[in-house]
Amino acid sequence: MMNMISTAIMPLMITAIILHGLFKKVDVFPSFLEGAKGGLETAISILPSMVGLFTAIAMLRASGFFDLFAQSVAPLLSLVNFPEEILPLAIMRPISGSGGMAIVSDILSTHGPDSTIGRIASVLMGSTETTIYTIAIYYGSVGIKKTRHTLQSALLADLTGIIMSVVIVNMMFL
Repeated sequence: MMNMISTAIMPLMITAIILHGLFKKVDVFPSFLEGAKGGLETAISILPSMVGLFTAIAMLRASGFFDLFAQSVAPLLSLVNFPEEILPLAIMRPISGSGGMAIVSDILSTHGPDSTIGRIASVLMGSTETTIYTIAIYYGSVGIKKTRHTLQSALLADLTGIIMSVVIVNMMFL
């Protein structure tokens, strides 16, 4: 039954939108084309930000920055029972979801999904957001240059998610 609902939901929603437009006497197809054009314009306007962001991520990963940083703060992390292997994920996740997934995949294949490190990585992925990417997309699409307190607040929320991922997994499984 559930599979049937999930298969039918998109066609039903599209049909409902078209019927609603016809009921309201809206030219549905020209409205669709106008929306598609706006979406393409938005995609083109944020493309430079995305290229810059992905280039910076690739440079940091290729340079070994994440590994070097993790090794340098490992003694401090061990004092609070924060696994060193999680630090690259904690750094990458606010920047890139796909970069975070690559690190999680590596963690799970190295340590296993049922290990403490694997569990922390999994909880961390679900407890944090691709903050910098999201801000670049949303603010870039509408031309906002000054983010005020958005970045600081969102990164603080990510830090809270990272810390609580470690705390909760250690409470539940140790």
